[in-house]
Amino acid sequence: MARSSFIFCFSLLLFPLAFHSCATDSDDLSREEEQIQEEEVEDPEEEEEEEPDVGYEFFNPSLVSDGYILVNDAAANRAFLMDKQTTVVHEWDLNGKRLGNDVQLLPDGRILANLEVDDPAIKIGGFGGLIQLLDKESKVEWSYEYSSENYIAHHDAELLPNGNVIFQIWERKTAEEAVEAGYSLEVEVFPDGILEINPDTDEIVWEWYAWDHLIQDFDADRQNFGIINEHPERVDINYVTGEDGDIMHANGLAYDAKNDLIYLSANFFSEVWVIDHSTTTAEAASGSGGNYGKGGDLIYRFGNPRAYGNPSGEVRFDHNHFPNLLDGADEGRMLIFSNGFSVGRSTVYELQLPTTFDLQSTTDNEPEVKWTYTNDSLFSPKVSGAVKLPNGNRLITEGDRGFWEVTDGGELVWRFQGKGFFWRGYHHNRDAVEIKALGL
Repeated sequence: MARSSFIFCFSLLLFPLAFHSCATDSDDLSREEEQIQEEEVEDPEEEEEEEPDVGYEFFNPSLVSDGYILVNDAAANRAFLMDKQTTVVHEWDLNGKRLGNDVQLLPDGRILANLEVDDPAIKIGGFGGLIQLLDKESKVEWSYEYSSENYIAHHDAELLPNGNVIFQIWERKTAEEAVEAGYSLEVEVFPDGILEINPDTDEIVWEWYAWDHLIQDFDADRQNFGIINEHPERVDINYVTGEDGDIMHANGLAYDAKNDLIYLSANFFSEVWVIDHSTTTAEAASGSGGNYGKGGDLIYRFGNPRAYGNPSGEVRFDHNHFPNLLDGADEGRMLIFSNGFSVGRSTVYELQLPTTFDLQSTTDNEPEVKWTYTNDSLFSPKVSGAVKLPNGNRLITEGDRGFWEVTDGGELVWRFQGKGFFWRGYHHNRDAVEIKALGL
């Protein structure tokens, strides 16, 4: 498409997407990954034709899905709804708080927002520490702070059908605890966990901690020693080292209400972990109990079989974001964004998840790929994701650049480029109940 066909939109509402430091607003990269990001990624098409910094383009208007995009822009610290012409139709005032990544629009017009506390003791990229429910006028209806010297909420939260909220946390473990658990470095570490809270009472009603489900083959005299590839249900504590103690860096949640399962995107493992939510907290700390009989051990995992020493199955993910469970006719499938650091190009996968989970150590456990998309110009080393649109298109968030809409056949039909830092983009039909609740 010629540059002359690019339609620019430099409105006063959108131009603030431009410049802002986002070092603590999103996923931090390791030193090695930062070097990769800083290296120039060769793209012959971009060398031939410079693309504008900000704007949108309809490549094939007849195939574009109409509707609104909920934009979470950490760089400009904004959460707003825009249409495909980038007109902002609704925006929430975050009341002086900074985005801690995810903001979701609920059916009643409220938003569930992950925000940053003012003075966190744990500042790993993606930290938050504050979860709020805001009404359409940005009034805070519920606020919960989970932040101390030894723990912090981060990245993502989900509203459950029962009205409770699940959210991700990091907990601090001392260097002594790490060594005793079999970690190969004598440094403090920050393993992941998931908590469920009742917003009516602020009571934590369910807990799961990765720390309870470790394995290691580094030191036979320490805890968790075992043969890793014989225990795919366990997490290798030494799979990631040299990340200043951020040994898992989970970055996204999805809840399967039908099967009472939680899908957790484990970025540094390049995997998605599946956890049984039907357990009690006591069972979740063990390897037995719950609907699947495995307690809090992983009942399934996919994306990178080498993370548990499995020689079988293709390694598909190269750092991943947004485990997006689909519904309706696509129930049982997931869209996920693989950042693709090592090749400087990202890929979106639509996967058919198994109906039964039989996780084996020397078997190809990977789900079937039903659809995939990549492009030489599609690359974000951090954040990002994809959603499926009513007409079958996919809306892809390229975190450091903007949004793409592509058809099932892989045709690019619309694109927005901005100077923000876009966590995810959520689609909402113009006639959806949540849009009506906003009075739009």
